[in-house]
Amino acid sequence: MTSLICTLQDHRDDVNWCAFSGNLFATCSGDKTLRIYNTRDFSELPFSPLTGHGYGVHCCCFSACGQFLASCSTDATTMVWSTVTGDIEAVLEHPGRSPVRICALSPDSAHLVSGASDGTLALWDFPSKQLRRTGAVSDTTMVACSFSPCSQVFMTGSNYGDLRLWDLDMNQLHAEKNAHDLGVTCCTFAPSILSGGQVVQFRLASCGQDSLLKIWTINKFISGVYKMQLLHTLTGQSAPVLSCAYSSDGQLLVSGSVDKTVTVYDAKNAVLLYTLNQHERYVTACCFSPTSPLIATGSMDKTVNIWRLEDGCSDRERTSAGRSKLLVADWSEGDVSAWLVEEGLEGLVDKFRANNIDGTELLILTKETLASELHIESVGLRSKLLRKVEQLKSDSVCSGIPDEFLCPITRELMREPVIAADGYSYEREAIDSWINTKNRSSPMTNLPLLTTLLTPNHTLKMAIGRWKTNH
Repeated sequence: MTSLICTLQDHRDDVNWCAFSGNLFATCSGDKTLRIYNTRDFSELPFSPLTGHGYGVHCCCFSACGQFLASCSTDATTMVWSTVTGDIEAVLEHPGRSPVRICALSPDSAHLVSGASDGTLALWDFPSKQLRRTGAVSDTTMVACSFSPCSQVFMTGSNYGDLRLWDLDMNQLHAEKNAHDLGVTCCTFAPSILSGGQVVQFRLASCGQDSLLKIWTINKFISGVYKMQLLHTLTGQSAPVLSCAYSSDGQLLVSGSVDKTVTVYDAKNAVLLYTLNQHERYVTACCFSPTSPLIATGSMDKTVNIWRLEDGCSDRERTSAGRSKLLVADWSEGDVSAWLVEEGLEGLVDKFRANNIDGTELLILTKETLASELHIESVGLRSKLLRKVEQLKSDSVCSGIPDEFLCPITRELMREPVIAADGYSYEREAIDSWINTKNRSSPMTNLPLLTTLLTPNHTLKMAIGRWKTNH
């Protein structure tokens, strides 16, 4: 299930795009501004709104580290902002001075692509902010762009209805004509890479004026040839679909439509899970948080809604027995406080709440952090608490666990599952160690990993939590 946790109403015109980083959330609007929020409580940062564009802002995206935000506008520029100070780091003027409709950063933050109303593309070296290549498709407007998870190719979409795959030298690798009747509106790569034998496979979602959301497979063969094939056509919305986005684990897909709805799909099985109906006008933007089960949706009603994907168990419903069945890493701050009271450590509750200690933070506490950050002066109290935490870890080991919940490397129940480039899920610490010592090979296939990028598998983590609740 999903629940609406807050509505942001700061923009004075249509919301055109929204984007998450690890701890920040950004929106942009026809009112010429960008706004940045802290994802802990969605309070606006002191230097927000960001002003500098002369016309409406169409798109925004964070760098991988979250320290920079790129935005593009009808004023024919793409601007790069510091998310630490709010200052403009660079102004990239698009060749030909045509209105810039779309911009995208590669996952490795090495390149930025901007696409304009005259069909031109500009590929920028992001660290130096220098123009590297240009390209063009005649008689069209570039409205969509997404980099592959390996950062080596990118897809563009236009109002002519085609999807085109490009490499970093601006060579067209594939053109899918008439991908969407009447025009493409958005496209996005899934974050994982599937590899096996002589083929590397990507997934791409696209949406358009034909009211359809489509899922494609893109196969790269050892010869260097790319082939694109339609896998699923999703028809959950009754009007043009304006935006789409994958979750960071690639398991879910969200889209927003002119029919004012937001749809959430099981991306693997192409099954409609939820239809959300809170906006009063067209839904123009949507995105997932990479670090928590949140969805953001923006609209021409000038608002942004923040939704939480629930795992079916609220804090109020968690009894002591019910809480003990959850993964400790999934405990809320309230669960941690209740556990402290049960263990005779109620004197620590205020300190833990003041420092926002949830289950994940509880499991990584050390004597050093207890002394320096929580200021617990008693050595005996620190030792007692750590013994209780170790007992929690021991008690969490149980038998009869579904195999897909076990890390393929450690064969232990996963607490922080992540998806690697081979498409398999692992415990983060285990796959990090493997990559550092095994020369970047896949533990499951022995093939080279094309990237060391790891994406949190929130869907699997929630499934493990539900399983623990029922067992």
